[in-house]
Amino acid sequence: MADTTGSLCIVLHGHLPYVLHHGVYPHGENWLYEAACETYLPILDLIGAVALHKARAGLTIGLTPVLLEQLAHPRFKSGFVEYLNERIARAKKDRAEFESTNQLHFAYLAKRWEEWFAAQLEHFERIDRDIPAEFGRRFREGQIQILTSNATHCYMPLVLNDEMLSAQMTAGTLTSRKHLGTSPRGMWLPECAYRPHWGHWMPSVLFDNPRDRPGIEQFIAKAGVTHFFVETHLVSGGAVMGTFHNQNYKVENENVLHWDRSGGWREPLEPVGVVSSHRAPEVFAFARHPKVAEQVWSGSIGYPGDGIYMEFHRKYGEHGLRYHKVTSTKTSLSDKQPYYPDDVPGKVFEHAQHFANTVRDTLREYRHRTGRRGCVVASFDAELFGHWWFEGPQFLRDVILTLASDPEVRLLTAEEALYHHAPDKVMRLPEGSWGENGDHSVWINERNRWYWEMEYRAEGTLLKNLHELPWRTNAEVKALLERAARELLLLQASDWAFVIHSHGAVDYGIQRIGLHATRFDRMNKLAEKSARNEPFSDFEKAQIAEVDTHDSVFLDLDLNWWLSR
Repeated sequence: MADTTGSLCIVLHGHLPYVLHHGVYPHGENWLYEAACETYLPILDLIGAVALHKARAGLTIGLTPVLLEQLAHPRFKSGFVEYLNERIARAKKDRAEFESTNQLHFAYLAKRWEEWFAAQLEHFERIDRDIPAEFGRRFREGQIQILTSNATHCYMPLVLNDEMLSAQMTAGTLTSRKHLGTSPRGMWLPECAYRPHWGHWMPSVLFDNPRDRPGIEQFIAKAGVTHFFVETHLVSGGAVMGTFHNQNYKVENENVLHWDRSGGWREPLEPVGVVSSHRAPEVFAFARHPKVAEQVWSGSIGYPGDGIYMEFHRKYGEHGLRYHKVTSTKTSLSDKQPYYPDDVPGKVFEHAQHFANTVRDTLREYRHRTGRRGCVVASFDAELFGHWWFEGPQFLRDVILTLASDPEVRLLTAEEALYHHAPDKVMRLPEGSWGENGDHSVWINERNRWYWEMEYRAEGTLLKNLHELPWRTNAEVKALLERAARELLLLQASDWAFVIHSHGAVDYGIQRIGLHATRFDRMNKLAEKSARNEPFSDFEKAQIAEVDTHDSVFLDLDLNWWLSR
């Protein structure tokens, strides 16, 4: 590190809610198939491609436990093959139609799609249809770092009971270890949502009794995780707590901001220790760098909006393939021009160079101003690369290969950055997320407040039954409560409140909330009935079978996870 100006961490957060056996199109399993085809396999491909060039990807990739469970599920493995074969057949059909009307350029693009989907199918078969295992192999080779998360992308700051957070974290970390063959040391906080310790935390709905709530960092540390990621404003608005050198903590106050101008306080360019009260930190947070990240995700200046790239929204027929380019972000879909693949490599290279230069300039400015080597964190939803921005994996490849030979900027995983940029600042972070307004308002508002009322009641029901029913001695009661706990995990996914608020899939989000809440109630009632030694009707047996068919996830679940805080 002695010769460098600083480092870059590229962080890709891969996540999808549980969709297997919950619809196909437009909402449901196709979300998963599209992400696997257009993002996860291409990312694995680029990791291998840069390795062939004697370089290392150095990416930090989040794969949420619920995503890993789905990618490893037999239903996904067979359904994904069916999906790829359908895409190949669709491309062949399109090609024949284009040729019959003498649209030869579109016929050429259809042929490319046919070959592209065939290559994805060949890749999937080559890795024995096991995407998690292949990511795990790349992890163990040192090519990448993989982040864990809580089990189902639960929005942690708003959950009512500490037992729920412990269960979500335990289920998440153990599931990651099961599928990856190793225990990740970093995690992606769902929605980058964080809450410090509150001595008088007020529940968001139903209850009016304040309670003492530990900071989220305590649950992270208990899970064996050392670092996580937050949005910029949580660090820029954090309160000074102290300094940390050689495992020694020293109390400081806000005055340090005035005399230690070169310390990098409240800057998003170095990890910081996170505490809620004066103590040595056990976990550390990285903040996203806004200027660098906006080069990709910004709707106005981001690279994916360049007219050369493939247009995401215009498709040939319902659920068809894409044959047009962006042309202009102001161009209507009907006026989009044909896509020309030969124009893409030069533009991708241009944007990769611009991105690398932006990183260099950012690190140089920080070094000049503070004398310190900074670490730029560029974090994104993984599905942006390949799914939303088809050329995104090519862009990542060019950035990685550019920096592989750069003596000034070193591409590091987050865990490596934590070592090379050892945190010396300790802060108390405010509440917040990376959502609109930077607070919780995307996930709790007048459109979805009712969801939290249902979720809070469900928490109380499960805890009550775990303490009152004889599940430790009655195998049937135990199995039913395990089903109920599984439904509660799925109910707690942050995705449902998000798609309702964003209007992305309002009906689907409401449907999934109602479905999991209903199944949760049924399994609890049947557990209570079993505890009374009452027989089940055929209809009740069918309800149990329905749960087993549709929600066969987290099958290693342990009810004891909900009995610790």
